[in-house]
Amino acid sequence: MDDLSRIRIDGAKLPIWLRIVVVLALALLAAGASLFAYRWYVQPVTLSIAVGSLDGDAPKIVSALASRLVLNNAPVRLKVVETTGPIESAEAFSSGKTDLAVVRGDVGDLSQAQAIVVLAEAVALLFAPPGSTIKDMAGLKRTTIGVVAGETNEKIVSVLTKAYDLDRANVAFKSVALDQVRRTLDTKEIRAVLLVAPLSEKYVSLVRGLFPQTPKSAPVLIPIENAGAIAEKERAYESFDIPKGTLRGSPPVPEDDVTTLKASFYIVGKKSLDNDMIADFTQAIARARRDVLAELPVLAQFKAPDTDAGAYLPVHPGAAEFYNGSQLTFLDKWSNAIFLAPMALGALATILAAAWQFLRSGDLKPREPALDLLYALGRRIRHAENEANLLEIETEIDQVLSAQRARADADVSTLDTATLNVAAHRLENLIQDRRAALGARPPGEAHNAKRAALGPVSKDS
Repeated sequence: MDDLSRIRIDGAKLPIWLRIVVVLALALLAAGASLFAYRWYVQPVTLSIAVGSLDGDAPKIVSALASRLVLNNAPVRLKVVETTGPIESAEAFSSGKTDLAVVRGDVGDLSQAQAIVVLAEAVALLFAPPGSTIKDMAGLKRTTIGVVAGETNEKIVSVLTKAYDLDRANVAFKSVALDQVRRTLDTKEIRAVLLVAPLSEKYVSLVRGLFPQTPKSAPVLIPIENAGAIAEKERAYESFDIPKGTLRGSPPVPEDDVTTLKASFYIVGKKSLDNDMIADFTQAIARARRDVLAELPVLAQFKAPDTDAGAYLPVHPGAAEFYNGSQLTFLDKWSNAIFLAPMALGALATILAAAWQFLRSGDLKPREPALDLLYALGRRIRHAENEANLLEIETEIDQVLSAQRARADADVSTLDTATLNVAAHRLENLIQDRRAALGARPPGEAHNAKRAALGPVSKDS
């Protein structure tokens, strides 16, 4: 057989130690990928949150919640970014410096904010010192009202001014620091005080402490009777009734419920935050609140925001999932991946099997099937002209069978091996028949056939 036409049967195999190394490497790769995927899935996400207040209590509250999230091993953690107050918190949030913020509903740019929880509620406390003749908004005519945190409360001052036409009544507003309220009241610089704060024991006690406490004297709470009408126009506010006896129980101060305005402190998030992440965060922060409620009674006001489509601050879809009980379970989230993973693994296994076959073959060229090689030898046997040709063919048959035997433990089935043996046996019969035919030729014909096989002879020979 000519070397250029002969197709080489490559029976090379990888050494056993190399196979073990490859299998171990693949196992380590699969284990590493699984560990990485698990660590990625359970790794907590950290969100930055801007928070600040006049007295510094808001950052303390949020820090306590953040610490509890860590103790509870929550999937979402908080990085507290402390600011000087609600205005700065809203600015940090709207400028994209933080993911979340604690904001008051009537302060700052909240166009990109979506509500996650109501952290607390701030009530407008408009009060005059004990013995004051001011009993209602009309009694404020030609007076100066001191506003604690005047910059933060600019909007509520504007709302009250418009609702009661206080400009025409010559009512002025003056920003005063909390620790200067008592002095400015004593010096008559102001006649009433506006404080917007949560209606908790701390702030109620603060109002009581501004004035001498006697059974016959108590601060006068001034009602905002138009609170309902104001809330309809200014959706950042709600009408609220301060309960009877809030400042003092016996005799009760106030003597009856007092109508006023209320604004909410929200934890808000960006619209772009992942819904599942915010749902997990809302669930985690609600649990953390229960854990620290005894230490921070103000969190009793913690509640879900308005989930209606027309709410003043739209609720984040992720938070809505938690409140509506429509959170996705693990199977809901990953069912597609679980369904597609076996197919992907099957495709990967096919690719790896092809790569393994390529490595074992050691040759990019596909090998000609052994059975085809044996069939091709049949014609050559029939046209063999001498014993040398037959011996050459027998050698080739031995090579095919030897190579195939070396591969039998890897990629040749028992049926293929039996078929090859049958084909080889048939070829041996053909060779025997051809030998018999060549031996039966007359001597002269045999000599001519031999000379034809050797080629033309020169005259000199």
